[in-house]
This record gives sequence, structure tokens and C-alpha cells, in this order.
Amino acid sequence: MRPCLEGAIPGVIATCGSDGVPNVTYVSQVEYVGARQLALSFQFFNKTRRNVLANPQVELLVVHPAHGATYRIAARFLRTEAEGPLFERMKAKLAGIASHTGMAEVFRLLGADLYAVDSVTEVAAPRRPATAPAPSPLSALRRCSERLAACTDFDALVETLLDSVVQEFRLPHAQLLAWEPSRERLVMLASRGYGRSGAGAEIPLGEGVIGVAARTGSPIRINHATLEYAYARRVRETMDPAQLGREIPLPGLAEPGSQLALPLQTGGQLQGVLFVESPEELRLSWDDEDALVALAGQVAALVRALQPQAEDEPVPALAQPADCPLGGEPLRVRYYSADSSVFLDDEYLIKGVAGAVLWKLLRLHHEAGRCEFSNRELRLDPELGLPEVGDNLEARLLLLTRRLAERQACVRLERCGRGRLRLLVERPLLLQGVGR
Repeated sequence: MRPCLEGAIPGVIATCGSDGVPNVTYVSQVEYVGARQLALSFQFFNKTRRNVLANPQVELLVVHPAHGATYRIAARFLRTEAEGPLFERMKAKLAGIASHTGMAEVFRLLGADLYAVDSVTEVAAPRRPATAPAPSPLSALRRCSERLAACTDFDALVETLLDSVVQEFRLPHAQLLAWEPSRERLVMLASRGYGRSGAGAEIPLGEGVIGVAARTGSPIRINHATLEYAYARRVRETMDPAQLGREIPLPGLAEPGSQLALPLQTGGQLQGVLFVESPEELRLSWDDEDALVALAGQVAALVRALQPQAEDEPVPALAQPADCPLGGEPLRVRYYSADSSVFLDDEYLIKGVAGAVLWKLLRLHHEAGRCEFSNRELRLDPELGLPEVGDNLEARLLLLTRRLAERQACVRLERCGRGRLRLLVERPLLLQGVGR
């Protein structure tokens, strides 16, 4: 009966006050916590709330969205949680639903009320047979795992993961974002199904379903109409107009019916977020979530394993002269140290660690004629300020490579061996460092 708790059909709660008078009303969220526990959203200090505090016994009616079977749940109020993964997950779901109905300022979660389930009784049988089951998520997980296990580098891992999610789970809209701890933002690496990759688009930690999943380390699934991207629009509306030129639009469905954000974590460290969505409501089942959570765990471990360790990488080569003098009009490269943003001929390219890396490579090329570089020297460079553990350098380099390719700039990056990069420059460089 877990589909009854999706929220597609609102649940009904009955409480009784200390005076013996019952009260019946709808409840915004009924959240599955475990086989014997559920949580209800606490949004208003109303009659229901007062009754629960006076008398913890409640009854709920919930309806299966596929075939109409109805269940009565007898439960007891235990406590209210105003922080932690359960609260954050329910808060993110409520905010997504509220944004779709224009009630974002009204529907604000005050707490997650935890209940013990005493009994479940079916009070109305299914009105029609349930629809034919979808392909097994467990089988899809197995096929994805086999494909991912064959990946030998980070680039292949990104491509294989997104292709596998689209093909095996039949979810044509997927995104992979990398975690950038120095700026507390998630940065888009690649996507499927949107017409544009959105590489370089950013989501602050804690913003929207994706940002909250990253902050709490908990998957967040919303299975009926929402506008998760209203979060991004609100963030943009509060920004300084001068900063908008340094933002890349976030890809996404205008009106998604189902969404699932999955944090990629290993060893207690956040690596990024896998995000999938569909225009169909109720597209993502609990079994889909379970399978994709397992897949996210495998991906997180592979991300760490495929990050070359500094001591295993080759010693950087000596400075190499450029092959021949470059012709054409100089390429003007402006670098703003305040946020490490890079502009090519007045067009925004990238910022953050990836921007700092590109500026470093261009300076070495311009000043010393360097064309080849190693991951090791970048990791050890104090100017870049990479953390000693979990620097996600491979993700930053992949993002930079893709942004340069999308921009069709006369500057490109390519792999030239394990842990090595080659910088290709087709025009003379005019480098301009700016403080802000």
C-alpha cells in the first residue's frame, strides 16, 4: 500500500479532542517511514494539531491512486521532528507541491509528526485491476551495474550512467551534477533529454529538490505535478543583474509530473547528485527509488575509484614550446578572481574551480609555452586550493572540456594519457586578470 502515500490523492485524518468531539480533515503529506511508522506534515497549529497533542490516537484514510483501494490506518502520535533527513525530505516535497499551486508562502512545514502504526484495515477493495507492471527495476539495476563496471575512466562513467538510466529504466530525462565544496554548489556535468546539456549550470546547496537531497544526503522523490525549477527562478530573481551574465540556464521540464534526486555519497563524502524526472505523474515507484539509490551508491564508489591519486600519476613534463606562431585576431580572455569566472571575447564560459584551472593552464601556455599538463601538478598547485581529500578534479576537468567544446572556442582540452591533459590553442591569447 505504499503507493497510497504518494500524495496524488490526499489522505484524510480523524482526531478527537479532550472534550470527545471528533474532527476530520485532509492532510497534506503522509510519508512512509518504515513498516510500522509514518509521518504527517505539521503546517498549522489548528484543531487537528490541538487534538493530537491532547489525544495521540488518530485514524487515517488513504487511497491507492491506481485502482482506488482504500485503507484505514490506526496510529499513535510519538513526537515532532523539526530537523534531520525526514523533516528535510518532507519540507522539500511540500515546497515543490506548493510552488506548483502558487501556495509557496502559505504551505510552510513546521515539523514532521512521527506516528506509530497500530493497524491497517482495507475498507474498500480495488475497483479495477491494477495496470500491468512496468519492467523490473531490479533487472534494470543489474544491467546498469554491469555496464558501469566496464568503465575505466571518469568520462566513460558519466556517459554510461546517463545512457543506462535512459535506456534501462526508461527515464529519458536525466541529469548528473558534481559537488563543488569550495563554493557549496552543485554543477551540471551532463544531461539527457533536454535539447541542451546545461553543462556548467549551478544549484546552491539546499535549494530545491536537488539541493536539499545533497544537503541531507537523502533521496527525495515527488510523484505528482510540481515545478521544482521555480526554486532556480526565485534564486535568479534575487540576484544582482550584473551577475546573471555569469549563469548558465538550468535544463529541465517546464511541468514535471515525477522527480527523484539521488545524492552520490561514499565514505560520508558527497560526490554529486543524480536527478531524473518525467512528465508522467506516478512514474517513479518505491521500487524505482530503491533500485536507483543502489545505483547511486555504486556510482559514488566508482567516482572515487576513478579519481587518479597524485602519487600514482606521472611526473609533469618540462615546458614545451608551441608548435608554431599563431595567427588571427587575439582571443581576449578575462578572469575575475572574485568568483574565478572566465569570459572569452566577452562571453561567459565558466567559473569556480574549473575557471581557476583554465586560467592557470592558459597562463602557463602563454608565459612558458606549455601544452601538456598533469592532474598531479594541478592537485598540488596552491593557487587552486583543492582539498586534500575528495577534490573531484576529474569532474571539474570534464566540465571544463565540455564547456569549451559547446562554446566552440578556439581553446580546447583533450586527454593525452592517464592523468594528463593537452591544451590546444588556435589563436593568440590576450589575458586580462580582473579583481572583481
